[in-house]
Amino acid sequence: MLTFYDKLSQDFTKLLESEYNYDTIIEVGELPDAQLFKVHSVILYQRSSYFQKKLANTIKGNNIFNIKLPNISVKTFNIVIKYIYGGVVSLENLETSDILDLLITFNEFNFSESIDRLQTLLIEDNASWLRLNFSHIYQISFQNENFKALQQFCNEIIIKHPNLIFDSDDFTTIQENALISLLKHDELQLDESVIWDKIILWGKAQTPDLPSDYEQWNKENFKSLKITLKNCLPHIRYFQIPGDEVLDKIRPYKKILEKKLWDDIMAKFVSPNRPVTSTILLPRKKLTTQLPPRKSISIPSSIINLEHAVEISSWIDQRSTTYDITEIPYEFKLLLRGSRDGFDAKPFHKLCDNIPGLIVVIKVENSNEILGGYNSLGWKSTNNGHTKASGSFIFSLKNENMKESILSRVNDHSQAIYYGQCYGPYFDWFGHNDSDGPKKWLYQSYGNTYQPPIRRAENKYFSIDDYEVFQICKNV
Repeated sequence: MLTFYDKLSQDFTKLLESEYNYDTIIEVGELPDAQLFKVHSVILYQRSSYFQKKLANTIKGNNIFNIKLPNISVKTFNIVIKYIYGGVVSLENLETSDILDLLITFNEFNFSESIDRLQTLLIEDNASWLRLNFSHIYQISFQNENFKALQQFCNEIIIKHPNLIFDSDDFTTIQENALISLLKHDELQLDESVIWDKIILWGKAQTPDLPSDYEQWNKENFKSLKITLKNCLPHIRYFQIPGDEVLDKIRPYKKILEKKLWDDIMAKFVSPNRPVTSTILLPRKKLTTQLPPRKSISIPSSIINLEHAVEISSWIDQRSTTYDITEIPYEFKLLLRGSRDGFDAKPFHKLCDNIPGLIVVIKVENSNEILGGYNSLGWKSTNNGHTKASGSFIFSLKNENMKESILSRVNDHSQAIYYGQCYGPYFDWFGHNDSDGPKKWLYQSYGNTYQPPIRRAENKYFSIDDYEVFQICKNV
């Protein structure tokens, strides 16, 4: 049998491009950036069960189906529609975040044949990025039951490094099925009493209107928490928790346990050899394979998190790929915090002058925008003027509104850093000058000192909520 799939794919792709005899208009994205796609219902219907349902529930107007997809980006849908017509997915020039968006969209459109391949691509070729954005990836993987490969990838990491999730800022937002998946693991490397603490923390976050002090709780409060945690509590290994921690941690919440279970826990505590009727889960297994030593990593910042620190560390070392989140090579030593030490130039020079390897991060007022810069040489309060620095850079860190960080490396080395007694941290056209006001900063994409621009705003001046300066020290 002769097959000519390539020619067939090309012909259908040309049909998409020509818009010949279209009968469907799909509006993708949100105004004012929405884009219209003129396509053919017969192809959509045949290629996607998602569109089968959409078309069945859409009434034609002037012989045209009108469909709106506001939650999908135009960039992603361009790839999707070419896949529908030609069976080809082009991933060239796509960021890893774009591939993840594509995977989510393919899952929504029920393109099951491509979901596994995209997951494999993410895991095999972009593992560092997945680890850097671990909390986000973990949440997504358990929001979609088809993402089994991503779930396994995440669980294998968490088993060895549970604090990536349990100590993350958004731990309490984790989905119940994801949490239960962790609790079921025999090799979860975390003390059972710590697991109990985290489960209580998560349960409180999911249960509205609980008083902050459990000693003020009434019967209904405990009942509400018990209902919230009903699917989690059976996976706690109560009989592996030391007696003093049972008294300190579990007893205050004993009302959320079944009476028989609490009685058996106390019986084992008093008489370890006495049989009980409650199910006793086996202790979690300690991994026998030798793991690389893992240091406790934390970032003493109210502005940036560990993921940001890993990204900044990778930029300092000019790596083409980011460090794994478990392998951050630097300590971020906090030297100054504006809200603690002052916002003008005097405390900055007192605490930060003549210290090499400084990172500055600022939180822009009334936004989630985080800007910053790196000065490998350090600052001085004498000799007003520019100084040469080859390794410096400025940046805008990713946030809820910006999927990828912007890195802007120095282009004109002679203008990289500005010194001055009345100036705080200053990267040419980005920094603080006392004459502008204590919490006023300036950024102007002027000249060619740093490229590309890290922000676009009509007003070059902006106010900040806070700023921090860190000395970057290599881990020994």
